Amino acid sequence: KCSEHKNFAIIDGAMNDLIRPSLYSAWMDIVPVKLKAQTTENKKTYDLVGPVCETGDFLGKDRELDLEAGDLLAVRSAGAYGFTMSSNYNSRNRAAEVMVDGDKAHLIRARETIEHQLAGEQILPE
Repeated sequence: KCSEHKNFAIIDGAMNDLIRPSLYSAWMDIVPVKLKAQTTENKKTYDLVGPVCETGDFLGKDRELDLEAGDLLAVRSAGAYGFTMSSNYNSRNRAAEVMVDGDKAHLIRARETIEHQLAGEQILPE
């Protein structure tokens, strides 16, 4: 979403997945997964924001990137606190986690489902 004064890239990741940028402005190293010929002419400065309707829902601000709709991004500096600090805010499922080792990617935690979220719920007796 580009405007005259600011460019926003609305991404799938949100503050419920990685709260540290919203909580205390932690820097996340966010890069395109498939590097294309990065030319200065295609780069724009973006705020990388999530789909949660909160002013603090961002993973990165003022990032110089060459992006197109549908591009896959990697957060290379999420660290060990991603899952432990994540939440189901706005009923969002926790994100999958992928570990990259050299040229291999390994799914180490599957994306949560709504069934996972509701598993511990009980209906009150009538």
